[in-house]
Formats: sequence, structure tokens, C-alpha cells
Amino acid sequence: MTPGTASGTVSGDVNRPLRVLQVGAGGMGRGWLRTLLAYDQVELVGVADLDVARAKEALEQAGAGDVATGPTIEALADQVQPDFVVDVTIPEAHHPVTMEALRRGLPVLGEKPLAANLAESLELTAAAQAYDRLFMVSQSRRYDANLFAYRRQLRQLGRLGILTAEFFKAPHFGGFRDAMDHPLVLDMAIHAFDSARFLLEADPVAVYCEEYNPGWSWYAGDAAATAIFEFGGGLRYVYTGSWCSPGQETSWNAAWRASGEHGTALWDGDGPPTLEIVEGGETAPEGDTPEADPHPGIAGSLREFVAALRTGTTPMGTARDNVASLAMVYAAIESARDGRRVLVADVLEEAYAQAKARAQGPVLDVLTGWTSLTPPG
Repeated sequence: MTPGTASGTVSGDVNRPLRVLQVGAGGMGRGWLRTLLAYDQVELVGVADLDVARAKEALEQAGAGDVATGPTIEALADQVQPDFVVDVTIPEAHHPVTMEALRRGLPVLGEKPLAANLAESLELTAAAQAYDRLFMVSQSRRYDANLFAYRRQLRQLGRLGILTAEFFKAPHFGGFRDAMDHPLVLDMAIHAFDSARFLLEADPVAVYCEEYNPGWSWYAGDAAATAIFEFGGGLRYVYTGSWCSPGQETSWNAAWRASGEHGTALWDGDGPPTLEIVEGGETAPEGDTPEADPHPGIAGSLREFVAALRTGTTPMGTARDNVASLAMVYAAIESARDGRRVLVADVLEEAYAQAKARAQGPVLDVLTGWTSLTPPG
């Protein structure tokens, strides 16, 4: 059951701007429109949204009123001949939109979450492998130069014992988040969970989580949580967060502390991280050439995706990788619901069985052929 990585690249003249069809023209979709239009390596050729009038309005506001619009990929793909799709739809639409694009041989850059649940996420991961097309999730908060610098510092601490992330904000969103069952863990904590995997360069094996809701919370579901993730070698990652904590708010990237055998590294989520190596300790070598600092946010996701399509390299946000971050979310939710320590592998196995029960054709063939479901790295 080992998930594979799609290797399909664009054909033809790779020096031309790549033609992109965006699906979804809501609030986040408008941000993507601005990002796509500002990048000279892509050409926006179409916007699909079930509300075509909304798509037209978004394009007019972005100064691109001549771009084709339609309700669906099916209605536009043959007309505009895209090289890839950007999926900025609501989570419930990620599966049908991405599956349709992959079936048509179109690579996909999607917004998080990968899909509305873990079973659909595994099915889409298998579909990318079955149709040999890249499916990448824009985990945009990874694209931060300070996060990269922080990871380089962690490599200098020797053996790590604990990594903590504290997240305290008080946004009044209105809309669907206010009614969600797990607004913090499901909609926001995945950013910190994904960053922890990136920083530790490893995947957790188990989690114990408690969700709760302060009495003054304006959310229907639990808007606060503490999760303790167990990694190999005794390492722990502890996340504590709240979406109803006004005053002295943290960064949207959380506030981080890492403790290792040689010292401690801190990052406030916004500025440069700091490192203290204790007297007498050895500064451990970083062991490799530091990564180039990325372009920030969704623009960084887009650039890495386009580079992968042109060169066949594997970006860090493939579905194969991102499903492990999403598995942390669902393992934490299950732990909070049942009040017990949960193995991440067990959550993935259950989702895998559900994915096989719903998949068909070549996607089912790929799922059946996987030989391991340890969280993909």
C-alpha cells in the first residue's frame, strides 16, 4: 500500500507560460486570481465556478474580464486547453474537482485540506499515481523563510526531546467556521501539524488530544485543543491552541520552542528564529546545504508547483506527503472524541479500507497494490 508520487510533466514548449484553469472564485479564489495574474510563468485561461456571475465579477475586479468563465471543468477544459488546474473550491468539492482534472490528464494544485475526509484524500493520492499526474496541496505556511531558518537551527540541537507550538487568536469569521464541530483542529491546526512534520523531518506514531470550548466562545464546536504527538525516539510535539483567546495574540504561524541536547531554539512565528547552544555543548553540523529561502505564501506554492511541472522534480507539498499531515488532524479528533491515545497508523488503515470500498477502476487498482500505509514522508 505504499503511495507513489506522480511524475507527469507538461508536454511541448516548457519555456512558454503554462496555461492554468482555476476552479472556485470565492474569497480565497480571488487571492489566487491575483497571484496567478502576477506570475509571468503562467497564463490564466479560465475560471470555473458554479456561480458563473461570481467568477465574472472576480475577474473584472482583478482586471482580467476577458478570461473565459463557466460552471465546471467539463464546461471549460476543451475550450481553454489548460496545462493544469488550481482547485480553490470548498473542501467538499475537492474530491470531485480534483478527480475530474486528474482523469483528464491535468495536474492539480489544490488548496488545503487535501479533501473533506481522510478516505477521499487517500483515493485522490492513488488517483494521482494512477493517472501519472502531479497533485500538490498548497500548504502555504510552509513557504516562510523564517520557518526554513528555524529548521536549520533545529538540526544544530542534536537529539531533540520536545517541540512545542502555541497558537492563540480570536478571529470572528462568521460563516461555516462558527458552526463546525472541530473549528480549530480541522480548519487551522493542520498548518502547525504540517509545520511540525517539516521541522522534525519525521512523522508521528501516536497522539493524545483534548478539545474543549471556553464558556465565552462564539463557536458552536470546540475552539481550543491540546494535542501531544509521540514521535520516534521519545520525541514529543505538543500543540496548544485557541481560536477564542483575545489579547496578547500569537502569530498566525504560532509561537515555537524546540529543546535538544545542545540547547534551545525559539521562533515567534513572525521574525527570525533564535538559537542558544549551551556552554560546553557542541554545535552540531547542519549536515547538508541549506535550502534556498522560498517565495512566501501561495506564491511560493505556485512557483514550486510550476517548477515541478517543468522539470519533473518532486515538490514538498505532494498529496503523498500532505496526507500524513491530514492524518494527524483526524487522529487528534479521534483521540479527543474517545479520550484515549490513538495510533496514527490505525487511523490511516481505517481510511484506507474506506477508500478501497469507494474507489473504482485504475484508482482501485493502485490502492489495492499499496503494500504499506505508514504515514508517507
